[in-house]
Amino acid sequence: MATGSTIHTFDVQLADVDRGVYDDFTLRVARHPSETDAYMLTRLLAYCLEYEEGIAFTEGVAATDEPAVLVRDLTGRVTAWIEVGAPDATRLHFGSKLADRTTVYTYRDPAKVIANWAGKTIHEADAIVLHSFDPGFLDDAAAALARRNTMTVSVTERQVYVELNGTHLSTTVHDHGIR
Repeated sequence: MATGSTIHTFDVQLADVDRGVYDDFTLRVARHPSETDAYMLTRLLAYCLEYEEGIAFTEGVAATDEPAVLVRDLTGRVTAWIEVGAPDATRLHFGSKLADRTTVYTYRDPAKVIANWAGKTIHEADAIVLHSFDPGFLDDAAAALARRNTMTVSVTERQVYVELNGTHLSTTVHDHGIR
């Protein structure tokens, strides 16, 4: 955890009907001083939408050789490389070679993120999916953010319903191929 990081606690109830994943858990999320609310919330949603055994946050924006979220199997092998924001092509290439599956969640304009990867070498680029949310969704969620949070995340047919500290929000998860 970087000096000056702010700790946010989330008591999460997850019901992902699409994947048959249901769980309650508490997350302590360290928000780096240079990290925006939108980045932190995207990182949190990526964790929830990819939730499985072995999932963990890394050091986030402070990590130079890891994505925001990783999934490891019981042997420690990386099975999912989950980036947040707009990682460069070199990171995606490395992650795609290392992990069984690579994906990106962004809070930015997906067309601009994809344009930055055009013409660059990315291992198995056709298998990488960029996920984005409806415009304004993360801004509305950021307005409900506190240091201690109660959050319910329900997913059905790629529609995400979030209740964050009494504020009800919803978005579609948009999937974009990067090639």
